[in-house]
Amino acid sequence: MKKLIILLLIITSCTDKTEQKYDAKTDIDFTTAFEKSKGLETATYKQTIKYYRDLADSYSEVSIEAIGETDSGKPLHIVTLNMTGSNDDFKTIRKYNRILLINNGIHPGESDGIDATMLLYRDIVQGKIEAPKRTVLVTIPIYNIGGSLNRNSGTRTNQNGPKEYGFRGNARNYDLNRDFIKSDTKNARAFAQIFHLVQPDVFIDNHVSNGADYQYTLTHLFTQHNKLGGKLGAYLHTQMMPQLKQKLEAKSWDITPYVNVFNRTPESGFSQFMDSPRYSTGYTTLFNTLGMMVETHMLKPYKQRVEGTYELMKSMLEITEEQGDRITELRNEQAKTWSAGNTYPLAWAIDTTKSSILKFKGYEGEMIPSELTGVKRLKYDVSKPFTKDVNYQNYFSPTTEVTIPKAYIIPQGWHNVIDLLKLNNVEFTQVENDTTLTVQSYKIEDYKTRTSAYEGHYSHYDTKVKVSKIKLRFRTGDYIIMTNQKAMRYLLETLEPTAPDSFFNWNFFDTILQQKEGFSPYVWEDKAQQLLRANPKLQIEYNIKVSYEEDFANNWYAQLDWLHKQSGNYEKAHLQYPVYRIN
Repeated sequence: MKKLIILLLIITSCTDKTEQKYDAKTDIDFTTAFEKSKGLETATYKQTIKYYRDLADSYSEVSIEAIGETDSGKPLHIVTLNMTGSNDDFKTIRKYNRILLINNGIHPGESDGIDATMLLYRDIVQGKIEAPKRTVLVTIPIYNIGGSLNRNSGTRTNQNGPKEYGFRGNARNYDLNRDFIKSDTKNARAFAQIFHLVQPDVFIDNHVSNGADYQYTLTHLFTQHNKLGGKLGAYLHTQMMPQLKQKLEAKSWDITPYVNVFNRTPESGFSQFMDSPRYSTGYTTLFNTLGMMVETHMLKPYKQRVEGTYELMKSMLEITEEQGDRITELRNEQAKTWSAGNTYPLAWAIDTTKSSILKFKGYEGEMIPSELTGVKRLKYDVSKPFTKDVNYQNYFSPTTEVTIPKAYIIPQGWHNVIDLLKLNNVEFTQVENDTTLTVQSYKIEDYKTRTSAYEGHYSHYDTKVKVSKIKLRFRTGDYIIMTNQKAMRYLLETLEPTAPDSFFNWNFFDTILQQKEGFSPYVWEDKAQQLLRANPKLQIEYNIKVSYEEDFANNWYAQLDWLHKQSGNYEKAHLQYPVYRIN
């Protein structure tokens, strides 16, 4: 009996010690690599993911999940911090909470957000700062994994720390912040999967700036409010941005709009950056998410930049928590802003009739002779700070508009486009039987093309179309896409060929630009004469072109080619945009 009691005591003692040994909250050190280095270093990819896994193992309010693939071969992760206890069931979360999505490491050399978000998550679950009651945080810890793994200490030429960091290009050397529409990378496709799973109300993308020198550590680049449009755009401009500024000033952090200048001082004024849909906040705007980029100043010490990013995210979390009901109301209302028959703006330019005045805190700068090149160079004098009124052009007006159709119809052969529509939760039906429909058709009339490569493309711009109404036969399985759906703006920005970031401008339809059938001049010459004899009006038009267009008159091949294009021999597919509108 005595031996049995001793044995039970030993077992009990061992059990107590085992439980204590695996008490993760007390045994895991959640001091980050950034803190351990006294603000000089950023966490590696491996350290970052391990940190969040340990946090999730220790705190039930945190969960981590691998979603999708990236070009690096590793999956993306999302880390959810949900104080309400429903973990990462986003369908349930959306019913009762607002969602704030934070994207980090899109440019891994701009690592401030990576470290700041780790601190923010830890401080919330450990009770160091007040936890949100109705706002759920989601973060992509490092979006550009390939770039993060490609660490170095030299490529951020203009940047003051950290000691080592990742590279801007991803595993296939794409700049991921130009890939949200064209989605050439697995990263971008995984982001779309995450975005539509989470459906955030507010989105933050953390960056570090390149450009002028000035006193601020923090600058913000909110999505352009006119482009966001409606009451949601007005709320962003008149309430959310000023509230962020006020909250940060109360914490002794100054902030100004992103200083959009290159190799000149900001004193003469500058304009707001226009974030088209290729960029993260331009993409999230298409689904009426309130988006902003944080741009910390490259020359400020790394520790200061991370701390500033932390305070900014904390302030945006507070705004989302305080204004959650209003944000939900405005987002729901925004979905009704446009409908079929309305005009929708596709391209924008600065509205020179309106501007704002910034009390800008800069440094004196001047152009002085360069000792290296001998020509004038810009030199800032940080011993001469100033506060001056600076003109800020932050109003834009549409330059191109389109009437919203009831639907688009896309032949099923364009599967590369269909795949991206599916990825972005576009709703559609398919033609059940071969049928003829009256549709609005676009013929590509003119376009320009970049002469040097840009993010894997020689993209088009200044696209112009000729509009006509035609009857066209569609096949069983072709796609009919109604515009009255959540993805309306995405559809308009990608399927309207004149939109700056349309699928046409990103080369998705370049096969229509090449003529597949031609003519032999010695054969066509005789047929062209027959064509003119049979069409007196065409003969008159031809004579006028020869009489008044010198280049045409002096180019025999151009004359034959023009006549060929007026004939029934000319292929209908050439320059025919293969997405049709139903009005």
